[in-house]
Amino acid sequence: MKQTLKPGLAAMLLLAITACNEPKKVNLSATVTDSVTTTTVQLDSTKFQKEIDGKKTNLYVLKNKNNMQAAFTNYGGRLVSLLVPDKNGKLVDVVVGFDSVDGFVNSTEPYFGATIGRYGNRIAKGKFSLDGKPYTLATNNGQNTLHGGKKGFQAVVWDAAMPNSQTLELTYLSKDMEEGYPGNLKVKVTYSLNDENELKMDYEATTDKKTVVNLTNHAFFNLNGEGSGDILNHDLQVFADLYTPVDTTLIPLGKNVTVKGTPFDFTTATTIGKRIEEANDQLKAGKGYDHNFVLNGTKALGMTHAATVKGDKSGIVMDIYTQEPGLQFYSGNFMQSKNVFKGGAKDDFRTAIALETQHFPDSPNQPAFPSTVLNPGQVYKTNSIYKFNK
Repeated sequence: MKQTLKPGLAAMLLLAITACNEPKKVNLSATVTDSVTTTTVQLDSTKFQKEIDGKKTNLYVLKNKNNMQAAFTNYGGRLVSLLVPDKNGKLVDVVVGFDSVDGFVNSTEPYFGATIGRYGNRIAKGKFSLDGKPYTLATNNGQNTLHGGKKGFQAVVWDAAMPNSQTLELTYLSKDMEEGYPGNLKVKVTYSLNDENELKMDYEATTDKKTVVNLTNHAFFNLNGEGSGDILNHDLQVFADLYTPVDTTLIPLGKNVTVKGTPFDFTTATTIGKRIEEANDQLKAGKGYDHNFVLNGTKALGMTHAATVKGDKSGIVMDIYTQEPGLQFYSGNFMQSKNVFKGGAKDDFRTAIALETQHFPDSPNQPAFPSTVLNPGQVYKTNSIYKFNK
């Protein structure tokens, strides 16, 4: 359908596209209206224009014909804000985050909205071997490596380009032995927002040396809106018959077990808080849900249907589709009210969830799990979709 842009909107989009290569101090604002808390937030692009490690950061805004809007920064490849129409047609910001680059840099939680790599999730004791050669990684989660190490992809500045108003392309070269991983890894992540209210995440990587790769995005969602309270009354359905039990350091025990008869059974829609406080060793280990779910292959949109989540106040429904074998469900158990979000709310306990499409934790040390090895000459390619309805 042909659309006629109002002059102001056309100017805004032109500024957003121009800002990709030459960040300028323009007042590119994204108005965020939370229909639950009636809080309005202005995102000012100048607060995202900074120089880190000699590279410039900026704010990039994608928008579709339904007024849905996704704002990113190339610092960490982060999703800063995601505006989605609720059951009354009002826009709700369903992703928590900050109103400046400094907010992300200084946060005690390093992963809000970030593109994660080289290896999403945990690797036991920061060690693995390839063809008998041992590799030692930086450990940053007790004795384990989490989400790539001390300076994972969440802490680097990606090269950014917007080929059109609905697409953002991010590229990064992770050099050989960065954080201990072998191979020069060329990574491209494309975020796009289409007119079907789908936020698409396309990942691609190549290497010149045998390595391991597991890329994902770590958006923290609250479908009732940032600052609307906890997520315990969100309905969640996960299309998984098995999950991956972990030890006290959240490393897999080596086998997948049935969800049936456990608090991990989300095969039918269940509120997140219904069983989260049950006496269960696995819930105790994660201080709630922080586990990999083994997707059962339910098909939709030509992909695996991973999960469906619904906000109890907003009526917003998020469906997740992926080519990945697993979904890490994290119920915000380590949120500690130490950071202030863009709308003024703090990151209180369990006020957001993460649903990360990925391969299983510690796969390089778990031969029974799907492989995450990438060889020279191969192309790592996977995509996921987060689709919104009401």
